Amino acid sequence: MHLVYPAVLAALLFCTGLYGVLARRNAILVLMSVELMLNAVNLNLVAFDVWLSRTAEDKLHSGQALTLFTIAIAAAEIGIGLAIVLAVHRARGTSDIDKLRDTAEGHEMDGPDSDPAGSDGPEPPAAEKAEATA
Repeated sequence: MHLVYPAVLAALLFCTGLYGVLARRNAILVLMSVELMLNAVNLNLVAFDVWLSRTAEDKLHSGQALTLFTIAIAAAEIGIGLAIVLAVHRARGTSDIDKLRDTAEGHEMDGPDSDPAGSDGPEPPAAEKAEATA
């Protein structure tokens, strides 16, 4: 088999994954697109390892060993990534990337506890309101 076939397939897989990362808004679909990109790299590693081992008469197969390492890293990445996505979905109620913001200084969380009126403190109890209006 020629080297061109797996290289073109890997390029198509990588471009599809890159499009998914750039265009999708759902965090799970972004993780799936990253997996597509990693699989494209794995395909290139194995294809070039086979091609180099035929030309150099080398039996080291370092590309295949690196592919196994990449698969292990991808499995850990998807496990941790899904755990983070589930935790964020439980906390915020959405996994849409555009609706999620950092909770860094200067950003307010849009949630049921946020005060849309922008008052400075907590609202006084009803008894104090009645005394103030009387």
